Amino acid sequence: MQKVTSVSELRDTIAKWRSAGKHIAFVPTMGNLHAGHLQLVGEAGKKADRVVVSIFVNPTQFGVGEDFETYPRTECEDQEKLATAGADLLFLPPVSEMYVPDAKTIVSVVGLSELYCGASRPGHFNGVATVVCKLFNMVQPDIALFGLKDFQQLVVIRTMVRDLDFPVEIVGVDTVREASGLAMSSRNGYLSVEEIKVAPKLYESLCMARDAILTGDRPYADIENRAMLFLREAGFQPDYFAVCRSTDLSKAQIEDRDLVILAAAKLGRTRLIDNVYFSR
Repeated sequence: MQKVTSVSELRDTIAKWRSAGKHIAFVPTMGNLHAGHLQLVGEAGKKADRVVVSIFVNPTQFGVGEDFETYPRTECEDQEKLATAGADLLFLPPVSEMYVPDAKTIVSVVGLSELYCGASRPGHFNGVATVVCKLFNMVQPDIALFGLKDFQQLVVIRTMVRDLDFPVEIVGVDTVREASGLAMSSRNGYLSVEEIKVAPKLYESLCMARDAILTGDRPYADIENRAMLFLREAGFQPDYFAVCRSTDLSKAQIEDRDLVILAAAKLGRTRLIDNVYFSR
């Protein structure tokens, strides 16, 4: 596996692949890789001739008081995992390579970026959209893969790609879970031993809500309220629990068939997100 740290090196390598007619897949990450990330790399390898992975802890998607400085950085271990998983190129840029000091341009997907996690983390999705837009311009992939655990992020990126006419196919890959049902996340490392035992109840609440909908339980607001109570009683501080239309994350109506249930809650000091998506 080749490693580059500059945009010029990245583009030189990709230009050679392009001239040889290679199809390129891209997996953007913030590092501290787990089995979910490696599944993305594996799926990318099935869909393209060359797989590019980026590791960049993006400062613009962290708000004031969030964990940018303490976000886990495990670059040596990550490189070993990526080489084993079959990545062809690792792009590992410093902040100075990604952002000029007087950068003035922000990419914002209006509306979607202010919902749910966007309401709790103002500016977060502007940071996500901006850095992904920049990475797409740098890598120029044919296909890019994202985990479905961050469902709102996926919808934001798909909308950006559609609106800005990026020639990139966006593929969502199913969430990888622990045996307990807990969605794998870099932030799970913040949980205490006792909190690890409680954390799977977030996914349990989502499954209970999904099953209630599939058995005809109405209205959705009642299901949401019951789930919020369940989470509080389990020891969480719920942020939101919402039954949505999966295409645009608007509040689901009775006639909608393709749904996603989004949830976010704090457990101790750790903010967890998860979702289930399904058709009824």
